[in-house]
Amino acid sequence: MSEDHFHVHGPHDHEVEHRAQHDPFAGRIAVMTAIFATIGAVFGYMAGHTQNEALLYKNEAAIRRTEASDQWNFYQAKSSKQNLAELGATLTTGEQQARYQKEVDRYRQEKEEIMPKAKKLEDESTKAEEKSEASMHVHHRWAQAMTLIQIAIALAAITILTRNKGIGIGAVCVGAVSIAIGALAFIHV
Repeated sequence: MSEDHFHVHGPHDHEVEHRAQHDPFAGRIAVMTAIFATIGAVFGYMAGHTQNEALLYKNEAAIRRTEASDQWNFYQAKSSKQNLAELGATLTTGEQQARYQKEVDRYRQEKEEIMPKAKKLEDESTKAEEKSEASMHVHHRWAQAMTLIQIAIALAAITILTRNKGIGIGAVCVGAVSIAIGALAFIHV
């Protein structure tokens, strides 16, 4: 077996090729099948792309949520230290009370710096989550279009084998619906 002539054919491929060469009807269906297969390849690529995009946004959301949690934990630690310093200021007098009051003021200031960071990270997480959901919606549209174009290809193969023009019309209709759904995915609807 030479490397130049190695081909793997499905059970119907030989029949499709044979009929396409000797039968104009089969030739038209074969061309339609090739067009559907090309469109299906594009749909498959776009489905994979949007799924990866959604996963990247989901990952970004998780990272930002973790960072926000770290900031809130830091904020909580400062609150606990502030509470202890307030207790110390309440229970002491003189220089010790002044030192504790200084710590209370420092912890309050540090908390005021931490809170906006934590809220910003939470907002970034929410936005990334929304982008992920939007990308998954588009991914589902591409996947639906891909599934329908595969059905149209199968119907086209059945049309050639059975010579049933009604099934051929069905293949064209399913292909058209697939292309319409692909167009919706393209415009992110």
